[in-house]
Amino acid sequence: MLEVGSAAPAFSAPDQHGNMITSDDLAGSWVALWWYLKASTPG
Repeated sequence: MLEVGSAAPAFSAPDQHGNMITSDDLAGSWVALWWYLKASTPG
């Protein structure tokens, strides 16, 4: 669990166009991340 105010761990994820981005690509910018726990899963 992250502590409030701690730095986010390094990550990579696809953007809306399928291009991979990394936390290094976003360094120095404000970033909001969200995800859907059951996205792309059956049921």
